[in-house]
Amino acid sequence: MRDLPDYSCPLVINAALTGMVPRRREHPAVPEQPDEIALDAAACIAAGCSHLHLHARDLAGEPAVARAIYADIIRRVRALSPDVVICVSTSGRLHRAFEERSDPLGLDDDLRPDLASLTLGSLNFPKHASVNEPAMIRRLADAMTERGIVPELELFDLGMLDYAHYLIGRGVLRPPFVFNLLLGSLGTLGASAENLAMLVRRLPAGAYWQAAGIGRAQWPVNALGVTMGGHVRTGLEDNLYMDAGKHDPATNVRLVARVAALAAAVGRPLATPADVRRLIGLPARMAAPL
Repeated sequence: MRDLPDYSCPLVINAALTGMVPRRREHPAVPEQPDEIALDAAACIAAGCSHLHLHARDLAGEPAVARAIYADIIRRVRALSPDVVICVSTSGRLHRAFEERSDPLGLDDDLRPDLASLTLGSLNFPKHASVNEPAMIRRLADAMTERGIVPELELFDLGMLDYAHYLIGRGVLRPPFVFNLLLGSLGTLGASAENLAMLVRRLPAGAYWQAAGIGRAQWPVNALGVTMGGHVRTGLEDNLYMDAGKHDPATNVRLVARVAALAAAVGRPLATPADVRRLIGLPARMAAPL
C-alpha cells in the first residue's frame, strides 16, 4: 500500500476573489472596487487564505487591466496584510494587446505583485475564448522574468502541460514552477480524480501546484487538492454557489472556510504567507508603510 500524502505540509488556500465574469449586480458578494476587494481579502485571510489571485474592475464594474487600479487594490490589501502572497492577472479573455495585458507587471517596490497569471495556451470558455498565442506567452513570460515576478502557470488541458515542458526546456520558463490546475470548464479537461492525478504526475520535478474546479466542480476538485497533498484555489471567480444545485449563494469567506475545515479534518495545518513563500521559493517580505 502506498503511503498517504504528507499531511504535515501546510495547505495553501489561494482565493480568486473577483475574476472577469461575475458581476455584483447579479451576485452581491462579488467584490469589484479596490476597497471591497481589500476588505474581502482581509476576511478571507482571517478564514485561512494566504494567497490572493486578483482581478481589477473599472468604476462600472467591468474587467480592467490598468496598472493604477491594480496599484490601488494592492496598496489597500497590503495595508491590511503586508506579507500576503499576491498574484495579478494577465488574462487574454477580453484584452488582447501585450501593452494591456502586461500593464500590471510594471508596478514597483511594495506594489509589485509576487506572481502573475500566465495561461499556457488558447481555450474556449462557455461564452468566450481566451486567446494566448505562442508569441504572447513568451513575451509575457519574459516580462515577468525581467520584473522578478513569478509566473502562475494556468493549465486547462494536457497540451498546456506539454507546452510548459517545451518552454522549460528552452529556458523561457525558469524555477520556481507554480501551477494552477483548472478542471471542469466546458471545452477543457474534465474534473475527475484521474485527470488531476495525470496532470500532477507529469509536472516538472519540484513543482508547486494548486487544484481548482470550475462551477460545480469546485468543491470536488478542492477536496482532491487537500487530500492529495497539493494546494487549493477557490473563490467566486470560479464558482458562485456552495452547492451543485445552485440554491446556496457563496461568498469568498465561506468558500475559504469550507476548505479550511476539510484541512482540519484530515490533519493538515493551514499555510501562513511565510509558509507560502517558503513552499514556492518567493523572497520574504518586510512590512513597510505604503
